[in-house]
Amino acid sequence: MTPVTIEQKRKEAVAILLKDMETTAAKMRTLIVGMPPQDLLGYVYAQRIMKMMAGDSVTSVESDSDNPDNTINEIQFLLEYVHAVLASDTAPAKVEFGEVQCTELFALSRKLREQAMFFAMASSVDTENEDFGPDTADIEFHAKSTWVLLRGNRYQVLEGEFYHYVLAPHDDVLKEVYGVDSTEIAEGFQDMANATRSGHANAIEEMMKQFEALQGFAAAQKKPLEDVMETWVAANTDQSKAAGLAMDDMLRGGIANVSRHTKLPPKLLADLAYQRGEETEFFAEGDFTGTPYRTLPARKKPLIQLESDYYAVDPCFTRDAGYRALLFNLLLRKPAYKKAFEDRQKIMSEGAFPDILTDQLPRATIYQEVYYKDPVTKQWSENDTLVLIDDVLFLVEAKAGAAATIASPALDFKRHTQSVQDLVLKAYRQCERFFNYLNSADEVPLYHRVVSKYEECGRVRRSDYRVMVPIGLTVESFSPFSSFCKELSQVEPLLGKHGFVSMSIDDLFVLKRILPTPGVFAHYMEVRQAVACMKHAYLFDEFDHLGAYITKNRFDQDIADQFKNGEANLVVWNGMSGVVDKSFVGENWEANPIPTQEFPDEVLKLLGALDTTRAPGWLLAESLIRNYGKQVRKDFAKLLSDLSETIEQHSARYFAFAGEGQPLFVWLQSAKHNIEWEKINEKASAAALCTKSPDIVGVMVEVSTGGGYDKAIHFKVHLPSERTEENAHIFDDAKRMSQRSRTVNSSLSADTSAPKYSRKTGRNEPCPCGSGIKYKKCHGR
Repeated sequence: MTPVTIEQKRKEAVAILLKDMETTAAKMRTLIVGMPPQDLLGYVYAQRIMKMMAGDSVTSVESDSDNPDNTINEIQFLLEYVHAVLASDTAPAKVEFGEVQCTELFALSRKLREQAMFFAMASSVDTENEDFGPDTADIEFHAKSTWVLLRGNRYQVLEGEFYHYVLAPHDDVLKEVYGVDSTEIAEGFQDMANATRSGHANAIEEMMKQFEALQGFAAAQKKPLEDVMETWVAANTDQSKAAGLAMDDMLRGGIANVSRHTKLPPKLLADLAYQRGEETEFFAEGDFTGTPYRTLPARKKPLIQLESDYYAVDPCFTRDAGYRALLFNLLLRKPAYKKAFEDRQKIMSEGAFPDILTDQLPRATIYQEVYYKDPVTKQWSENDTLVLIDDVLFLVEAKAGAAATIASPALDFKRHTQSVQDLVLKAYRQCERFFNYLNSADEVPLYHRVVSKYEECGRVRRSDYRVMVPIGLTVESFSPFSSFCKELSQVEPLLGKHGFVSMSIDDLFVLKRILPTPGVFAHYMEVRQAVACMKHAYLFDEFDHLGAYITKNRFDQDIADQFKNGEANLVVWNGMSGVVDKSFVGENWEANPIPTQEFPDEVLKLLGALDTTRAPGWLLAESLIRNYGKQVRKDFAKLLSDLSETIEQHSARYFAFAGEGQPLFVWLQSAKHNIEWEKINEKASAAALCTKSPDIVGVMVEVSTGGGYDKAIHFKVHLPSERTEENAHIFDDAKRMSQRSRTVNSSLSADTSAPKYSRKTGRNEPCPCGSGIKYKKCHGR
């Protein structure tokens, strides 16, 4: 008898788990279809609200992100099944609500969720797919588990903003087909989200309001409440109707009734909704029948029609499913619009990055639909969007595709990953081709296509850009694969060091709020790109990356430390988005403080001056300062504060700061005196010699009488290669600095006497900062 192998035992266990899931799902289906849907929804939503309230009362801010209330996710999972059953089964003639059945349903839902998790683990171990190399099993597990467990990793308060932006290109056709434009549709989806978020609270408030009115009426009549109830209702029909609707919201799932809570037209709602029994695939015979590894109907159409009204049973798939269903049905109703639709979608998605991030990309040079002749193939190639700001380059390739969010990873993991790869790799290869072109010469021309001709529109030099970020941008999020795709063997840092970053339009709206200035956004993208270069380092989505940046700053270095000396071969950071999540919570969420890293006030003043002045190289200076850790920021702030306080007694002060790596030379200049660039450059060169730093960064800060920083200008520091008669005084100065710095920790500082009169630099002369650019185009602006 042939012995049973471990692999065979695992396959048998997987088969048993699958059958167990199917059995549990069938029991849930029977319970759900046998109860009145509105009463069942009311019960489930009431449990959801009670759990949320309980969590608010017992969970601290600190522990919330570390220990999320799993019960809320369980209820969300159940709501998806309620939607699936209602979409799959016609309404039976007889239904009966029972709390015992509800209790059993909750238990079965938890059981199915656990079974699905065990199945994800067991079925991924022996995967035959090798798309992600040796990490494929881990990634397949993450894909399956998040397909089942993760819901609503979006910020509902931003629903309207998203819908307005992505639907605006189609306003005229939306108006023609549905009678409403993108603004009205966006308001409807935001109202839908708001009803879920605050509907119960509003209903309770309305009930209290009417009860107080009834009490007042009874007191005026000097009668008990029960004696005046009918009279009050007859005399206050509007108020009694409002009370009835509030009761419906509280007890019968009324908060999910989008017909009542939005102004969206029935025609549009019908296109987003299932009728009872319309769905035929979810519970169809075959493997995975009724299990969460089939595509939930809510992923295809988020609403369900109950009697004459439409309900958003599941609040978390509304964003993507609603968007897809709306555009799909728009084209069904107007097939002739397909070509114009595709053209408008292309323009919207390709322009989204610089359009949404306008504040983060001030005065940026933007090229859209840029062409160039590939030096290898000799064929014309095209890229979507090139953004150049200071010494940072963003290349954005926009792609669209929904298969990654609809195709189940359990039914066909290879197909699921292939749909993602189609999105990622196409964008990656286009970026790779452009970076290779950029690297093919000192300077390369760019072209626009005008009719059938190519006309030069600009030139780019790779050497001008310290940071170059290739980005694949999708309309819809497809986490976690957007993070995991760096594990694909085809995806390597471009030119050996520029990591490819995948993100969605959804992400941009959050980044816009949390990273409001060009400096902090550019620095985040530097760190984000560093993590994108790290194989086997996993964060779930963009918001986890953002949360890690806010709480840890250079979290790429923390991850690198975890890999150091072979102590770990896989690093997973979970739950890092908590600090971001909290800023979108509550009725007055817009008044919530934006989560930020901590900086001493003096450092914030300098960063603000750099941002206000925005002289060439300002992003480099900001990046260097933002790299500092907590203690180094304090040390830096103290030097700034101590020297700026004495600026009234001196024309200028300066210091060289070692920080945590690349040194920084800071010249504090009294606004009362003329700037002597020759002296600044010589002192900076001496500091470079003293610190033996060829890459030292210079910043000149103009200090006002009150101690404010009026300007902050980056300048290049020249390191003399050898001593000559002309620069001997610089070498002598460096020697004096070296002797002096031995008593000043990791920095050197000094004051200067009042300067003599210096000739004003002509606007067409080379800028005295040493950039080689004309003064009028550099620091003379």
